[in-house]
Amino acid sequence: MKHGYLIDMDGVIYRGSEAIPGAAEFIRYLQESGLPYLFLTNNSAFTPLDVVVKLRKFGIDTTPEHVCTAAEATAAFVHKQRPNGTAFVIGEGGMLAALHDIGYAISRDKPDYVIIGEGRVLNFEMAEQAHRCIAAGAHLISTNSDTWCPTDNGPRPGCGAIVALLESATGKKAYHVGKPNPFMMRMARKRIGLATDEVIMIGDTMETDIRGATDLGYRSILVLTGSTTRESLREHPFAPTEVVESIAELVPAALAA
Repeated sequence: MKHGYLIDMDGVIYRGSEAIPGAAEFIRYLQESGLPYLFLTNNSAFTPLDVVVKLRKFGIDTTPEHVCTAAEATAAFVHKQRPNGTAFVIGEGGMLAALHDIGYAISRDKPDYVIIGEGRVLNFEMAEQAHRCIAAGAHLISTNSDTWCPTDNGPRPGCGAIVALLESATGKKAYHVGKPNPFMMRMARKRIGLATDEVIMIGDTMETDIRGATDLGYRSILVLTGSTTRESLREHPFAPTEVVESIAELVPAALAA
């Protein structure tokens, strides 16, 4: 049966600055077998090219066409809703580049949207401006709802935490575009040109990767090298199609030897 893969990165391909054993071999297997694949990340701080350069450090040689970020999905979403609009952004270069690519201008003057992405650029002046834009009618959009992110130095507040501040201040609820939103999951499927029953999602997080796959009817593989333990699976009303210790288990034995 024809199939292809959507692949989360942090916790699947690497942890922080450390490669996960077997990840490079698995991607090489996909490339040599001609199987469609797409790296799918909720991190909006980087452009696809930035991601490609990072992956090279882990022994993975790929192209920007094989990367889909929540920044790209968010830009595609707002462009579909309101083409050639404006946005006030709290986020880094990946989000800004994605918006510019679809003809969006960055503005503090009554923007159509306030968009929150991943990154470390937040200060109180920006939060104050975002609040005022929302009060003036801007819609609140976020790239993802993750409230924290792992780093080599320990956890840090994520996009969802910044959004929670603005939701509390304004009384408005954000629309989260990234995984598990069907918008991003469907966009990724179309990028690799497969039907629903031909897609396999590989991820380490139940509430984003596995839930997104479940909601769209994709098969899913949970790896235990990230944020989920085997014991915690029973806490969720949905389950992955398969559970493996790491992505290394997906490399055919003949190639792993």
